Amino acid sequence: MAKQKTNYTCTECGGVTNKWAGQCPSCHQWNTLVETLVESGGNRFSTQHQGLAQTSPVLSLADIEAIDVPRFGTGIEEFDRVLGGGLVAGGVVLIGGDPGIGKSTLLLQALANMSRLKKALYISGEESGSQIALRAKRLAVDAKDLKLQAEIQLEKILNTLADEKPQVAVIDSIQTIYSDALTSAPGSVAQVRECAAQLTRVAKQSGITIIMVGHVTKEGALAGPRVLEHIVDTVLYFEGDTHSSFRLVRAFKNRFGAVNELGVFAMTEKGLKGVSNPSALFLSQHDNQVPGSCVMVTQEGTRPLLVEIQALVDTSHVPNARRLSVGLEQNRLAMLLAVLHRHAAIAAFDQDVFINAVGGVKITEPAADLAVLLAIHSSMRNKPLPRGLVVFGEVGLAGEIRPAPRGQERLREAAKLGFSIALIPKANAPKQKIEGLTVIGVERIDEALTKAREQD
Repeated sequence: MAKQKTNYTCTECGGVTNKWAGQCPSCHQWNTLVETLVESGGNRFSTQHQGLAQTSPVLSLADIEAIDVPRFGTGIEEFDRVLGGGLVAGGVVLIGGDPGIGKSTLLLQALANMSRLKKALYISGEESGSQIALRAKRLAVDAKDLKLQAEIQLEKILNTLADEKPQVAVIDSIQTIYSDALTSAPGSVAQVRECAAQLTRVAKQSGITIIMVGHVTKEGALAGPRVLEHIVDTVLYFEGDTHSSFRLVRAFKNRFGAVNELGVFAMTEKGLKGVSNPSALFLSQHDNQVPGSCVMVTQEGTRPLLVEIQALVDTSHVPNARRLSVGLEQNRLAMLLAVLHRHAAIAAFDQDVFINAVGGVKITEPAADLAVLLAIHSSMRNKPLPRGLVVFGEVGLAGEIRPAPRGQERLREAAKLGFSIALIPKANAPKQKIEGLTVIGVERIDEALTKAREQD
């Protein structure tokens, strides 16, 4: 097959040059030129994909019928939750995570379940067929109807998809696939972008649901060009410590469902199993209340979760006191300490402050602010917070306590798990009393600290 010409395109401004350089000649950004395929005079998709080459008519939006997208389940309830209710025909899902965290295991389990009712194909570019068969035997999954191909050349994979016509296909992984149209090595920016684009076009034209596995960088982001996340319909990330038995799958993008949805799995000898009550994972079991521990309700997509926030405040023995947070944003911790000093007259400039979200969950919403400050205050006083206390609320720079979204759902989840006192923003106070739960609404951070001390 003749090699097609390539040029170099800037990922920042889109400028094109015929040779590589360290600096883009158009926008003068460094290390932004990547190899791309030069389009020929004709459309290279016109012969293979006639449906994509046709011009779509211009229609009025009011004349287009809005039809709910039909879904089909994967047989794994937590995986379906993250996907927004299941997979969509013609949808493209990109799933990434650290090596060994369970991406291939989860997809093999899901494909084995779906192969009983639908035609499924597993394309592996990293493992041989015998390795995957050994994993299926170890997981004790029924994979007798699952088709497998070990291949890394894109053109052969496209032919296989055209011949087999599966309803669901897994590409493990997109970084190992290469196209003959490009001279660069598999895993390069050009190869990843070209292979992902062609597989996406095939999925949209033929209705095949394609799930692509992506490698991640050392920072945890998906490796390859950012356009890889733009062209797919759903982006999922595996979270959690590889040394822990629990895995979290979070949706960062979903055109067919809610974003930031979270699925919780437990890694067992038989693969990944969904956890029905994940709040129990993130709460430590203390015989007695301990200082520096505060339970909050965070909202992960449509699911409220109870998470324990732990704080340790100790006298600093270095000129610059340390600020360390695990599972929470470190810059926000510095801001909250400044608010605590200015509006509650509690200084921590000579104290080392360490914050941890139990269970390896990452909390990005600001509703954790109040729990962080109460945990810090409890550790500084060396006095535990009252038993059965649950909190949530955003803290502003002026010291005000701002409401959090879906406050009623958070309170109902806390009451269901046996908590008796809720310290929340006054704007989130329910109009009707929740059975078994005493709700205390606060408007300022100093008022919140006073109310917490009164409950001791």
